Amino acid sequence: MPAPTLNRDILRLAVPALGALVAEPLFLIVDAALVGHLGVEPLAGLGIASAVLQTIVGLMVFLAYSTTPAVARRFGAGDPSRAVSVGIDGMWLALGLGAVLAVAGWFASPVLVSLFGATPAVSEQAQIYLGLSMWGLPAMLVVFAATGLLRGLQDTVTPLWIAGFGFAANALLNWLFIYGFGWGIAGSAAGTVVAQWAMVAAFALVVVRLARRHEASLRPHHEGLTGSARSGGWLFLRTVSLRVALLATVAVATTLGTDELAGWQIAFTIFSTAAFALDALAIAAQALIGKGLGAGDEPFVRRVLARTLAWGALFGVAVGAVVGGFSGVIGLVFTGDAAIAALVMPALIVLAVAQPLCGAVFVLDGVLIGAGDAKYLAIAGVINLVPFVPVLVLIAVMQPGGAAGLAGLSVAFFGVYMLARFATLGWRVRGAAWLTAGADPQPA
Repeated sequence: MPAPTLNRDILRLAVPALGALVAEPLFLIVDAALVGHLGVEPLAGLGIASAVLQTIVGLMVFLAYSTTPAVARRFGAGDPSRAVSVGIDGMWLALGLGAVLAVAGWFASPVLVSLFGATPAVSEQAQIYLGLSMWGLPAMLVVFAATGLLRGLQDTVTPLWIAGFGFAANALLNWLFIYGFGWGIAGSAAGTVVAQWAMVAAFALVVVRLARRHEASLRPHHEGLTGSARSGGWLFLRTVSLRVALLATVAVATTLGTDELAGWQIAFTIFSTAAFALDALAIAAQALIGKGLGAGDEPFVRRVLARTLAWGALFGVAVGAVVGGFSGVIGLVFTGDAAIAALVMPALIVLAVAQPLCGAVFVLDGVLIGAGDAKYLAIAGVINLVPFVPVLVLIAVMQPGGAAGLAGLSVAFFGVYMLARFATLGWRVRGAAWLTAGADPQPA
């Protein structure tokens, strides 16, 4: 495939994927804006409930990442019927897992909220929102799996349209239920749950049409369910290792002081914002790598690896230049406090320098997910913590304060941890074990 055509394929997948990724935080922004007008206590309650929900949802994102390569391989192998069928199996698995989590989460909501130690009034608001929101979990997980199915079929436009529809429905229903019906924070939760199930209905219509077109069964299959569960289990462990790294970093930032914790939140917010575009590029890599391996076209797979890796690094350079150039004022934008801006500036410079590395890591992660190399990613996730955790412990023991301490924490995460990820992922793609061709992803 000529370079211009490959570039167009990457953009064709990555740009709509970016739009769909942005829709998720927009849900939270709309909820926060509408609930915020109810008062401080409902808004604080929403913050607690959202933290719990985001943790659960973040751990379940493997449903999309495990479905995409499985579908893409079969699609690339010229078997769209099996491709759609295995994607439908992923949706059934998501529905079952979501139902279990919804019931367990509904009962556990009071306990989960109590862990935050909030005031009774805030805890009450959090429990109302969290308890109702649990019934939207199955819908959220089905949306993950359905999105993975369509990405595997090289379609990121349909998920974008459905995400846009869901965002509009969420905003309208929240306003209606909160203010029109006077339900308060319960109206926000109810509106979001209804919008989530409406998205499931939209995806169901699309998937049923695909099943009919390609003569694929809508019923779950034992082989497909177990395959999705096995791959998803390894990707779940990979995600757990990432969450451990994030939570451990926040814990150490907390020991450094309130200002340092606030500064870390600013730096990590900038990192997360840049990650949206890199995630979109990684999604394009997942879909193209899976399709190429399914077709047995190793040269194409190698070209996708090289091209997306170059794009990731180049985008990192561009983002790094912007972050570095504005490092002195970013803190002011977030807080309006000159002291905090000075405190966070060195950490932001570290982040800016590390952006090309971060871009390469995100792409390599997407490439190996697309190859179905889930077991290796899970093992690598644990290995990556080996050099990182001792550095965090050293910072926690030495307790360096101020800008130096925050910069040291940034070096630990954006330097040591990201370098460890780059080393383990880069070592893997230099070999051939992940390049298993055919319809079934089984890298060594």
